[in-house]
Amino acid sequence: MKNIDLITIDGSAGEGGGQVLRSSLTLSLATGKPFRITGIRAGRAKPGLGRQHLTAVRAAKEVGSAKVMGDEMGSTDLTFVPREVAAGDYHFAVGTAGSATLVMQTVLPALLTAAGPSNLVLEGGTHNRSAPPFEFIDQVYLPVINRMGPQVTAELKRPGFEPAGGGKFTVSVKPAPKLEPLEICDPGEIVERNIRAVVAHLDPTIGVKEFNVVRKRLDWLDLDVRVENAEDAVCPGNVIMVTTRRENATEITTGFGRLGARAAKVGEEAAREMKHYLESGSAVGRRLADQIMLPLALAGGGRFTTQPLSNHARTPAETIARFLPVTVAIDEKDRHLHEVVIKSA
Repeated sequence: MKNIDLITIDGSAGEGGGQVLRSSLTLSLATGKPFRITGIRAGRAKPGLGRQHLTAVRAAKEVGSAKVMGDEMGSTDLTFVPREVAAGDYHFAVGTAGSATLVMQTVLPALLTAAGPSNLVLEGGTHNRSAPPFEFIDQVYLPVINRMGPQVTAELKRPGFEPAGGGKFTVSVKPAPKLEPLEICDPGEIVERNIRAVVAHLDPTIGVKEFNVVRKRLDWLDLDVRVENAEDAVCPGNVIMVTTRRENATEITTGFGRLGARAAKVGEEAAREMKHYLESGSAVGRRLADQIMLPLALAGGGRFTTQPLSNHARTPAETIARFLPVTVAIDEKDRHLHEVVIKSA
């Protein structure tokens, strides 16, 4: 790959996790600009490409017919040279409980304006503590994408929990000629709220305990207990999801069952996150904030209110500036509320 003008990315920037890599892959596919990233996941206990990250690299390689150097387990240095993004049918399997939703989000933005429709099958972790669960993708992230012009739908075939994974979902993409800018500043009135506990091969009373903690903490005492048994999951697992649907935005917060964590603690985690979101007055939750920066940048503009941004959430803004002639301004309205403005430079 000699005589190629590469954008150079420091993978240790920000929190030094996998987000810098995934954002770079997405932007490279969408813009056609090649890049080299060093220090991949330098901030993690096990630096370099893990199984999920390698799957994302190879998914981007396939979608963009890219030339790649360094796509192997443990690699901390990667060069990615995309060619034309091709719509089509794709199947990507992580092979572990690593997040399949993050793999999907790596390639989706480039397919939103491709020459034709695409269908994706993804396998791996669908309910992973370190990534958005499937329901977040389906009910929070994709509705925002669809407001920008494309038509994207997703369907969960089988949930996949840690440590075995084994989950599966499909995504159908009908692209738009271009992405439209979007503003999400006023969340609007609450139109629905619900709590949903899911247990797989575990005592369902775990979900009941989590549900009751959330219901009491948020004072949602009118909601009836709802616990679902995911019998088709490959391994035991548990998640509680708290949803607030408003006129202009939806937020889902989660708590994941795990060894050493009592049901009360898991429920409290989901309730506390939702309480902070509601008290902030913002339209966009913390998790969605860093996920929609990139599509809005590809659209050439956008604006939204959110909770105070973490280093993780600020990382895409820094990476975007390396690939696109846009600026991402973060205005701290108060200690609970930030406004993010994306516009052409």
